[in-house]
Amino acid sequence: MPAPLAKLQSAFGLSSFERDIVLLCAAAELDPTTGARCAAASGDPERAHPTFSLALAALGQAHWSALTPVAPLRRWRLVELADETRLTTSRLRLDERILHFLTGSPYLDPRLHGMLRPASATDELPTPHDEAADRVVAGWSVRRPDAPFRVELIGGDLRTREDIAATAAARAGFGLYTMSAEDVPTEPAARDAFARLWQREAVLLPAALLLEAGDLDREHAAATEAFIASAAVPLAVAGAEPRRTDRPRGERVAVPQLDDAEQQRLWRDAFDGVPGLEPGQLHSLAAQFQLPPHTVRSAAVSVRRDLPDAPAEAEASGLAWQAGLSEARIGLEGLGRRIEPEAGWGDLVLAERQLKILREIVAHVRQRARVHQEWGFARTLRRGLGVTALFAGSSGTGKTLAAEVMAKELGLDLFIIDLSQVVSKYIGETEKNLRKVFDAAELGGALLLFDEADALFGKRSEVKDSHDRYANLEVSYLLMRMEAYRGLAVLTTNMKKALDTAFMRRIRFVADFPFPGHAERAEIWRRVLPSQAPMKDIEPDALAQLTVAGGSIRNIALSGAFLAAEEGDALQMRHMLAAARTEYQKLERSLTPSEVRGWV
Repeated sequence: MPAPLAKLQSAFGLSSFERDIVLLCAAAELDPTTGARCAAASGDPERAHPTFSLALAALGQAHWSALTPVAPLRRWRLVELADETRLTTSRLRLDERILHFLTGSPYLDPRLHGMLRPASATDELPTPHDEAADRVVAGWSVRRPDAPFRVELIGGDLRTREDIAATAAARAGFGLYTMSAEDVPTEPAARDAFARLWQREAVLLPAALLLEAGDLDREHAAATEAFIASAAVPLAVAGAEPRRTDRPRGERVAVPQLDDAEQQRLWRDAFDGVPGLEPGQLHSLAAQFQLPPHTVRSAAVSVRRDLPDAPAEAEASGLAWQAGLSEARIGLEGLGRRIEPEAGWGDLVLAERQLKILREIVAHVRQRARVHQEWGFARTLRRGLGVTALFAGSSGTGKTLAAEVMAKELGLDLFIIDLSQVVSKYIGETEKNLRKVFDAAELGGALLLFDEADALFGKRSEVKDSHDRYANLEVSYLLMRMEAYRGLAVLTTNMKKALDTAFMRRIRFVADFPFPGHAERAEIWRRVLPSQAPMKDIEPDALAQLTVAGGSIRNIALSGAFLAAEEGDALQMRHMLAAARTEYQKLERSLTPSEVRGWV
C-alpha cells in the first residue's frame, strides 16, 4: 500500500471499504479509462463516474455506515457528493487537497489562506525560552481526556511566543501555523466547518496551531472557546495573560523573563562582530533595555546596516542605543505623548539644592546596573529597585522641563502619560490601561511622566460604597506596580498634600519646585530671549518684577515677539506689557503697579 494512502487510512480511521472508495475516486481523476469502467459496471453510460451505489455493489467489505455524514469520508471531507439529495447515485469526487496528498504534493488548503500564517523555528532561542519550548512539547504529548494535545502559552510578546511554539513544533515533528482568535468564525456552522478543515490539515501536513487569544469581545471569546474545545490536534493557546474560562486549559507554560545575565548574553551574541562596541557598552545596553530576543536581533541588523554609511563621528554604541530606543518606543506609542528631549542643564533655572536632586536621580538610573548587579544590591533588596521621583510645585515652575533635561541626559524618550486615556469609569479598566503603560515602559526606552499625578495617585478614601472600594483597588495596584517597576517614573503635582502617604513612602526622590524669586525670574527672562531677536531697551530685571512662573514668562516673551513682528518693529517693553496683560487675563489676575514700576 502506498505510504500516503496508509497514512490517510490510519489518521482518519478508514475501514478497508472506505479506503477503497478513496482509491476509486482517485482513479477517476488519474486514470482516463476509469470512467468507461464505471459506466460499464453501473450498466448506465450516463454514470461514467464513481457513486456510492457502485461502491456498495463492486467493492469488498461494503457497509452502509460509510455513507453517513459523521463517518470519516464525509466528516473530514475526503470525498464530496455532487448532489447531497441523491446520496447513492450522485457523483463522488475526491477532494482536491486529498488527491494532491496522495500524489505526494502537500500544501496548506487554500480555503485556510488569509486566516493562517506559517511560522518558522529559530535556532537562536535563549536558554530559558528553549526550556519553555521543551515544556510545550511535553504538554502536547500528555493525553489528557479533557484537553488533549493542548497547551496554554502565557506571557512575553507575540513574536516570542511564536518563536517558542515554532521551536516546540519542529522538535515534535510538526510545522506551525499561527492564527488570531478574532478570525475564528462566530457562526456555529461555519466554525465547525473551519475546525474540521484545520484538523484535517493538521493531520495531513502535519502541523500544530498557535492561536493568539488576546482581548476579545464576548462573541469572539465564546467562539474561541468553542473552537478550542473541539480541537483534537496539537494546539497552543497564547496570550499575554491567562484567558478567563471555566473549561480545561491543558498544560500551562509561562514564557520566562530573561534575567540580567541572559540579557547580556543576548546583546553580546546579537552584536557579535560589530566594530567599535566595547563589552562595557554592551553591558550598559543590556542593563537599560529589557527587549525580547527578536527585537535585539533586529536592532543589531539595523546597526550593521547603518554603520558603514554613518558620519565619521558616529559610534556603534550610539547607533545601538538609538536602535534600542526605536524598538522600545513602539510599545508606548499611543499610550502617551512622546517628546524627544532637547533641553539641557543650561535651560534649567533652579536652586542648587533642586539641581543636586535631579543629578542624583540621573546617577541612580545610570549606575543601576553596577549597583544592582555587580555590587549585589538586587539580591539583598529584591523589591523597589525602580527609580520614582515626585516633582511638586505650581504650574510653570519647570517640572516637565526638568524631566525633559533628565531624559536628555540619560538618552531616553520622554513619554507624558495622558490621564484621560488611563483613568476609566469602568471597573478594572484603569488597572488594565496602567498595566499596558508599565509593561511597555519596562522595555527600558522611556522616562514616564505622570502629569498632575494627584488626580491618579490621590489619597485612598474610606470605603462607603462600591465605587470607593474599586477606587482604592486602583491605588493599591499602582502601589504594587510602582514598587516593582524597574525604570524611571516621574510624578508631577500641584498639590503635594493630596498624594496618598503610602505613595510618598515608595517615592525615592521628592523635589520641590518653588515659585521663582526675582533673581530666578530675571535669569529665565535672559534665557528665553534669543540673542538674534531684534530688541530695543529690553530690561530683564524690570521684566522680572512680573510675579509669574517660568511657563508664563515663556508665553509672554513669545507673544511679545509676535506683536513686534506684526508691527515690523524691534521687540520693546511695550510689546511685553501688552503680552503680559493677555497672560494675566488668562490667569485671571491683574497687573499691579509694583510689577510695572519703572517701565510703564
